[in-house]
Amino acid sequence: MLEVFFDYDSVIHYEFITEGQTVIKELYLEILKRLRDAIRRKRPEKWATNECFLLHDNALPHCALIVKKCLGRHSVTTLEHPPYSPDLAPADFYLFPWMEMKLKEHRFVDSDDVIENATKQLKDLSKNGFHECFQQLYERWKKRVDAGGKYFEGQ
Repeated sequence: MLEVFFDYDSVIHYEFITEGQTVIKELYLEILKRLRDAIRRKRPEKWATNECFLLHDNALPHCALIVKKCLGRHSVTTLEHPPYSPDLAPADFYLFPWMEMKLKEHRFVDSDDVIENATKQLKDLSKNGFHECFQQLYERWKKRVDAGGKYFEGQ
C-alpha cells in the first residue's frame, strides 16, 4: 500500500506500508508527523505562512478523533471530503490510475521491485501532471457544488 501526499507542483511525501500492515490511526499520526517534516524541508515558504491544506478521504484513520485533534493542535486546515466520493480524491481519480497505466505491462520479481518502479514513476510525474490533477479536482468540485451536493450521472 502507498500513502502519498502531493501538491500543485510535486510529491511532497510518500511511504510504502509494509505488506500485511493495516493503516490505523496511530500509524496515520506517525505518517502525518513525517509529512510535516517533509513540508518544512520541501515547502519552507508554505510552512512559514501555514498555507498548507490537507484533503484526505473519510477512511477511519483519517477521521479518528486523535488525528483531528493533532491536526487542530498544529493548525492544519483540512478540506472536508464528502462521503462516498472517490471522484473527489485526487489520488483515486488521477495519481493511482496514472501509475497503474505506467506499471501495468511490467512483471515484478518481488515487492521491492514494485516499490522501486513505483518510486521511479512518482519521481517522473511532471509538474504539468500535478497542475492537470488539480484542474480536474476543481472541475469535479464545481460539478458537485452546481448539483447541490447530490449524486448525478457521470460522477
